[in-house]
Amino acid sequence: MAAPPQLQALLQAVNALLRQRRYHAALAVVKGFRNGVVFQEKLRTILQSTYTHSKNLACFVCTYKSLCALQTHVQGKTYPVHSFLAAFVGGLLVFGDNNSINSQINMYLTSRVLFALCRLAVEKGYIPEVKWNVFSLHTAVIWGLVLWLFEYHRPTLQPSLQSSMTYLYEDSNVWHDISDFLLYNKSRPSK
Repeated sequence: MAAPPQLQALLQAVNALLRQRRYHAALAVVKGFRNGVVFQEKLRTILQSTYTHSKNLACFVCTYKSLCALQTHVQGKTYPVHSFLAAFVGGLLVFGDNNSINSQINMYLTSRVLFALCRLAVEKGYIPEVKWNVFSLHTAVIWGLVLWLFEYHRPTLQPSLQSSMTYLYEDSNVWHDISDFLLYNKSRPSK
């Protein structure tokens, strides 16, 4: 069934507008926003990794607690190094394979550990406490660096981050008509 003539005329007018270069920058912002909203749908694929993530965490906790208990039993009391050694072995055994799930967990932990070590260094007096909002500066530097790396040193970024950034920052620059401007990210193959 064909669309009514008024709807066809409207679609032709919108598609003609989308093809005009003078509106490209503003329309790229709109499409980038649309891609950001649609991006949440891609996050559903993370649910497929939940089982592996949960299993790894369960195995790690079991390994860690067992090794801590073993060290305490053997040495007769608990020492601070026990937690490090148990976690070191557990981390090596459970999270040592370089796969996407372990990579995400390890990157998450890296950021948390770096923040904690900075706080510990301030607490111990190794570095002075700053009186201004470091978080804002940290955020600005991180976003500046990641976009610079994406634009000029893309292969250094993790493939999933490259893919996400391509979707958000490059795919939003390209469209042919209303279908790939709002409905789909890329043109659908014609039949």
